[in-house]
Amino acid sequence: MVSLPFADHCELLADSATERNEIFSFLQLALRMEKLKYIEIRPLSTDLLGEPAVQKSNSSCFHVLDLRPTLEDLFRRFQKHSIQRKIRRAEREALFYEDGRSETLLKEFYRLFVLTRRRHNVPPQPIAWFQNLVTCLGDRLKVRVASRGGRPIGSILTLRYGDAMVYKYGGSDASAHNLGTMPFLFWKAIQEAKVDGVQQFDFGRSDYDNAGLMTFKDRWGSQRMDLTYWRLPSQSASGCGQWKLKVAGPIFARMPDRLLAACGRILYRHIG
Repeated sequence: MVSLPFADHCELLADSATERNEIFSFLQLALRMEKLKYIEIRPLSTDLLGEPAVQKSNSSCFHVLDLRPTLEDLFRRFQKHSIQRKIRRAEREALFYEDGRSETLLKEFYRLFVLTRRRHNVPPQPIAWFQNLVTCLGDRLKVRVASRGGRPIGSILTLRYGDAMVYKYGGSDASAHNLGTMPFLFWKAIQEAKVDGVQQFDFGRSDYDNAGLMTFKDRWGSQRMDLTYWRLPSQSASGCGQWKLKVAGPIFARMPDRLLAACGRILYRHIG
């Protein structure tokens, strides 16, 4: 049991110590009654070491960009070579930008997403997952696509909730990375967030062994913070099986797109 599945972080919905105790009492009962291997909790800021039987699971980091400064000030804080110049390069190349939630844009995003997941040696979530997100979240979700010469070369999917915009998924054609496609898309999202009065841009979670991704997010002038997941384990708790995905990585990298997507349809029912 995971709170919430596929979400990077989710605070406990408790306003008092009494409510918090009730939540953990219920979780302990569910662990035994439903014979779960573990219950994973993903709070952003709550220290759970004081809770009985709670253990640290894994640690990563996440990056948040404060959007309260002006757009000009934000841009000046971006790393000059890796971010500013690439955004300018994309503008000189006159990349074509589209956003929305249409089936056409979603399919363009998904094709690029599959390419990226293949480079990372992991299967993609099924396209039905993204179609359900569009249906459930409506205008709080936006697909952003950059194209050149009529060919989509990069895409990101962002979510909006309260005073935050969240980067959740992305995909790109590696052969077009020199055009500044992804910085261009992030800058478009940040600009829109500012216009809409959003206070922060959440770049999402990064594993500590992914130095390249963390560096990319650092270069936007964002704040890096620790993110720790916690578990209530049962006596027979075992790993979540992520090591199996790593072992299968070379196989995923060689699969045709359709077969790789089919693996995703099967596997992501069991990975949260």
